[in-house]
Amino acid sequence: MNPRSLRAPDRPLRIAIVGAGPAGFYTAAALLASDAAAALTGGLHIDLLDRLPTPYGLVRYGVAPDHPKIKEVVRVFERVALDPRVRFLGNVEVGANLPVTELRSAYEQVVFSIGGQSDRRLGVAGEDLAGSHSSTSFVAWYNSHPDFADLPVDLSVTAAAVIGAGNVAVDVARILGRNPEDLAPTDISAGALECLRTSGIRDVHLLIRRGPVQAKWSPAELKELAHLPDVDLVVDPRELDLDPECALELAEDPQAQKGFELLRAAADRGPTGAARRIHLRFRISPVAVTGDDGRVTGIRLERNRLVGPAGARTVEPTGEVELLPVGLVVRAVGYRSLPMAGLPFDERRAIVPNERGRVVDPATGAPLAGLYVAGWVKRGPTGLIGSNKADGVETAAAMIEDWPEIASAPDSIDSLLAARGLRPVDFAQWKILDRLESENGATTGRPRVKFGRVEEMLAALRRSE
Repeated sequence: MNPRSLRAPDRPLRIAIVGAGPAGFYTAAALLASDAAAALTGGLHIDLLDRLPTPYGLVRYGVAPDHPKIKEVVRVFERVALDPRVRFLGNVEVGANLPVTELRSAYEQVVFSIGGQSDRRLGVAGEDLAGSHSSTSFVAWYNSHPDFADLPVDLSVTAAAVIGAGNVAVDVARILGRNPEDLAPTDISAGALECLRTSGIRDVHLLIRRGPVQAKWSPAELKELAHLPDVDLVVDPRELDLDPECALELAEDPQAQKGFELLRAAADRGPTGAARRIHLRFRISPVAVTGDDGRVTGIRLERNRLVGPAGARTVEPTGEVELLPVGLVVRAVGYRSLPMAGLPFDERRAIVPNERGRVVDPATGAPLAGLYVAGWVKRGPTGLIGSNKADGVETAAAMIEDWPEIASAPDSIDSLLAARGLRPVDFAQWKILDRLESENGATTGRPRVKFGRVEEMLAALRRSE
């Protein structure tokens, strides 16, 4: 490949990355760092587009507010955004404000890194009662995501159920269970903080479909639950009994061993009379959410038994049913990407069909020239934030391989945006919002107070101008 033959000296290779979250930034970083990019005679130009005026995606709106160190990755992303070959174009919703077909006419290559905007459902009766939420919406609510500023969260109840066995489920249980004053010095939504301060919740039930060995949380997350001040982590020692297959699985998994040790310690310690309790329940599945007058009043659960070989254990119901009285249900059973007009979509796997990041025609398997994916919409909602780095590198490598084959895009994105009356928020304007949020937080001893609505962000920028 000879990248120098691709462009006239006055014409850079133009790439759009739709979705300015971790996957988008890691893909951009890999492209910028490549030898092929350095060899382009006309240079490289990358536009990072996002439907919100704010960058960073899941880092800003998905990381728990009491985990500030995880958010430090934005320093890496900021270096990418400040590269002279990169622009941030916020407040541009591709698919709604700007059709994919028009976007493709302005760039040689387009990457979609739009994450998991929705959630997996339980598929049980009562799932949509008032007081039943997805973790997607609940986490976004306490992180000041504009789409969920008006989520009707009622914490006046005394007990809550969180369904799931991953880190997101643990985050939700921890936020519901811990003393809200411990959250006051964080960047949690001001509205969510006030709601938590008046919360009546004293018992949080974390419901796990399989056993303690199969739980997907990290030992560090579980350790936090075990050491929350004035919170008892309640584990029934009988639920830690392992059959031979689970014992074998545990013996081969060091991470599971660390988690199991924490669970055993909690079971041995027992309740201490703390003000709040987080109950871990294993081998149990929701079969219905019950309610009265349209609101959640409980959740019907069925006991499971584990079947299958070590490493591939599944569950089957036993017929043993119980009713757990709760007034709040949060399902944390996985994120789900949504289809976008102009892109193929695999409904079963909830991803855009692709090979190494190249979008392919689902009927023929042939690559669709110039279209790529990265992150959860590429591989499904798996891994941590850092997992997107290798994913972005793979997609970038496929894009670079395709450079000799692509033709120049005839249109200008700036002209297209202007024709549609769209005024993107650039990175300098984001830095103004960033500064204002930090200044608002400093008055109350917080790292920042986020703008909770897009209208507030745009109004603040108009005032600053």
